[in-house]
Amino acid sequence: MRILGIDPGYAIMGYGILDKNGSSLKLVDVGAVTTDKDMDMSDRLKVLYASLMEIIAEYQPEEVAIEELYFNTNAKTVIFVGEARGVAILACANSGLPIYEYTPLQIKTSVTGNGRAEKKQVQSMVKLLLGMEEIIKPDDAADAVAAAICHAKSGTAMKRLKELKARQRR
Repeated sequence: MRILGIDPGYAIMGYGILDKNGSSLKLVDVGAVTTDKDMDMSDRLKVLYASLMEIIAEYQPEEVAIEELYFNTNAKTVIFVGEARGVAILACANSGLPIYEYTPLQIKTSVTGNGRAEKKQVQSMVKLLLGMEEIIKPDDAADAVAAAICHAKSGTAMKRLKELKARQRR
Protein backbone atom coordinates (compact mmCIF):
# COMPACT_ATOMS: atom_id res chain seq x y z
CA MET A 1 0.00 0.00 0.00
CA ARG A 2 1.25 3.47 -0.85
CA ILE A 3 0.51 6.23 1.68
CA LEU A 4 0.74 9.99 1.22
CA GLY A 5 1.38 11.78 4.50
CA ILE A 6 0.65 15.50 4.69
CA ASP A 7 1.64 18.10 7.27
CA PRO A 8 -0.58 21.05 6.34
CA GLY A 9 0.75 24.58 6.18
CA TYR A 10 0.41 27.58 3.92
CA ALA A 11 4.07 28.66 3.87
CA ILE A 12 5.43 25.11 3.94
CA MET A 13 3.33 21.99 3.39
CA GLY A 14 5.29 18.83 4.07
CA TYR A 15 4.61 15.58 2.27
CA GLY A 16 5.96 12.07 2.48
CA ILE A 17 5.29 9.00 0.34
CA LEU A 18 5.65 5.63 2.07
CA ASP A 19 5.23 2.11 0.75
CA LYS A 20 3.96 -0.41 3.29
CA ASN A 21 4.47 -4.09 2.57
CA GLY A 22 3.43 -6.18 5.56
CA SER A 23 5.24 -4.58 8.47
CA SER A 24 7.97 -3.18 6.23
CA LEU A 25 8.03 0.55 5.48
CA LYS A 26 9.98 2.16 2.65
CA LEU A 27 10.32 5.89 2.07
CA VAL A 28 9.62 6.61 -1.60
CA ASP A 29 9.84 10.41 -1.56
CA VAL A 30 9.73 13.28 0.89
CA GLY A 31 9.63 17.01 0.47
CA ALA A 32 7.80 20.24 0.99
CA VAL A 33 5.72 22.57 -1.11
CA THR A 34 6.58 26.17 -0.32
CA THR A 35 4.84 29.41 -1.11
CA ASP A 36 6.26 32.93 -1.15
CA LYS A 37 5.23 35.13 1.78
CA ASP A 38 4.58 38.02 -0.60
CA MET A 39 1.92 36.10 -2.54
CA ASP A 40 -1.80 36.68 -1.98
CA MET A 41 -3.34 33.90 0.09
CA SER A 42 -5.53 32.79 -2.81
CA ASP A 43 -2.44 32.36 -5.00
CA ARG A 44 -0.67 30.45 -2.25
CA LEU A 45 -3.64 28.07 -2.00
CA LYS A 46 -3.62 27.57 -5.79
CA VAL A 47 0.10 26.65 -5.66
CA LEU A 48 -0.52 24.17 -2.84
CA TYR A 49 -3.44 22.56 -4.67
CA ALA A 50 -1.63 22.29 -8.01
CA SER A 51 1.51 20.91 -6.37
CA LEU A 52 -0.40 18.27 -4.43
CA MET A 53 -2.26 17.24 -7.58
CA GLU A 54 1.12 16.76 -9.31
CA ILE A 55 2.47 14.72 -6.37
CA ILE A 56 -0.65 12.54 -6.37
CA ALA A 57 -0.46 12.03 -10.14
CA GLU A 58 3.23 11.12 -10.00
CA TYR A 59 3.19 8.75 -7.01
CA GLN A 60 -0.35 7.34 -7.16
CA PRO A 61 -0.91 6.92 -3.41
CA GLU A 62 -3.74 4.66 -2.30
CA GLU A 63 -4.50 6.40 1.00
CA VAL A 64 -3.77 9.73 2.68
CA ALA A 65 -2.85 10.53 6.26
CA ILE A 66 -3.15 14.18 7.21
CA GLU A 67 -2.46 15.88 10.50
CA GLU A 68 -5.41 17.53 12.18
CA LEU A 69 -5.15 21.19 13.07
CA TYR A 70 -3.19 22.06 16.15
CA PHE A 71 -4.55 25.22 17.75
CA ASN A 72 -2.01 27.77 18.85
CA THR A 73 -2.57 31.24 20.23
CA ASN A 74 -2.46 33.08 16.88
CA ALA A 75 -5.99 32.85 15.45
CA LYS A 76 -4.93 34.31 12.08
CA THR A 77 -2.31 31.59 11.64
CA VAL A 78 -4.83 28.90 12.56
CA ILE A 79 -7.26 30.21 9.94
CA PHE A 80 -4.57 30.24 7.22
CA VAL A 81 -3.36 26.73 8.13
CA GLY A 82 -6.98 25.58 8.13
CA GLU A 83 -7.42 26.96 4.63
CA ALA A 84 -4.27 25.16 3.44
CA ARG A 85 -5.46 21.96 5.11
CA GLY A 86 -8.80 22.30 3.36
CA VAL A 87 -7.05 22.66 0.01
CA ALA A 88 -4.98 19.53 0.74
CA ILE A 89 -8.11 17.57 1.64
CA LEU A 90 -9.83 18.84 -1.51
CA ALA A 91 -6.92 17.76 -3.74
CA CYS A 92 -6.98 14.28 -2.19
CA ALA A 93 -10.78 14.00 -2.32
CA ASN A 94 -10.84 15.16 -5.95
CA SER A 95 -8.31 12.42 -6.67
CA GLY A 96 -10.63 9.81 -5.15
CA LEU A 97 -8.31 9.02 -2.24
CA PRO A 98 -9.52 7.90 1.18
CA ILE A 99 -8.38 10.44 3.77
CA TYR A 100 -7.51 9.60 7.37
CA GLU A 101 -6.97 12.33 9.91
CA TYR A 102 -4.71 12.04 12.95
CA THR A 103 -4.11 14.39 15.85
CA PRO A 104 -0.56 15.41 16.74
CA LEU A 105 -0.98 13.32 19.91
CA GLN A 106 -1.91 10.21 17.89
CA ILE A 107 1.04 10.71 15.54
CA LYS A 108 3.56 11.25 18.32
CA THR A 109 2.25 8.25 20.27
CA SER A 110 2.35 6.02 17.21
CA VAL A 111 5.88 7.00 16.23
CA THR A 112 7.55 7.42 19.64
CA GLY A 113 5.23 5.78 22.17
CA ASN A 114 4.91 9.17 23.90
CA GLY A 115 2.14 11.62 23.01
CA ARG A 116 4.13 14.47 24.51
CA ALA A 117 7.32 13.73 22.59
CA GLU A 118 9.39 16.67 21.40
CA LYS A 119 9.83 17.32 17.69
CA LYS A 120 13.45 16.05 17.78
CA GLN A 121 12.30 12.75 19.32
CA VAL A 122 9.74 12.28 16.54
CA GLN A 123 12.36 13.07 13.88
CA SER A 124 14.83 10.64 15.44
CA MET A 125 12.26 7.85 15.53
CA VAL A 126 11.23 8.49 11.91
CA LYS A 127 14.92 8.18 10.96
CA LEU A 128 15.25 4.96 12.99
CA LEU A 129 12.00 3.36 11.77
CA LEU A 130 12.93 3.97 8.14
CA GLY A 131 16.63 3.05 8.52
CA MET A 132 17.75 6.44 7.27
CA GLU A 133 21.19 7.98 7.54
CA GLU A 134 19.98 11.47 8.46
CA ILE A 135 16.97 13.22 9.93
CA ILE A 136 14.48 14.45 7.35
CA LYS A 137 14.49 18.20 6.71
CA PRO A 138 12.53 20.44 6.80
CA ASP A 139 10.55 19.65 9.96
CA ASP A 140 7.29 19.85 8.00
CA ALA A 141 8.41 17.01 5.71
CA ALA A 142 9.46 14.90 8.71
CA ASP A 143 6.05 15.53 10.29
CA ALA A 144 4.31 14.40 7.08
CA VAL A 145 6.31 11.16 7.08
CA ALA A 146 5.41 10.68 10.75
CA ALA A 147 1.71 11.00 9.80
CA ALA A 148 2.18 8.36 7.10
CA ILE A 149 3.94 6.05 9.58
CA CYS A 150 1.08 6.56 12.05
CA HIS A 151 -1.41 5.55 9.37
CA ALA A 152 0.71 2.55 8.35
CA LYS A 153 0.61 1.37 11.97
CA SER A 154 -3.03 2.13 12.76
CA GLY A 155 -4.76 2.44 9.40
CA THR A 156 -6.78 -0.77 9.68
CA ALA A 157 -8.42 0.40 12.90
CA MET A 158 -9.10 3.82 11.37
CA LYS A 159 -10.70 2.21 8.30
CA ARG A 160 -13.04 0.18 10.52
CA LEU A 161 -13.96 3.27 12.53
CA LYS A 162 -14.64 5.26 9.35
CA GLU A 163 -16.85 2.47 7.98
CA LEU A 164 -18.75 2.24 11.28
CA LYS A 165 -19.37 6.00 11.31
CA ALA A 166 -20.58 5.86 7.69
CA ARG A 167 -23.04 3.07 8.54
CA GLN A 168 -24.35 5.01 11.54
CA ARG A 169 -25.09 8.04 9.34
CA ARG A 170 -27.32 5.98 7.01
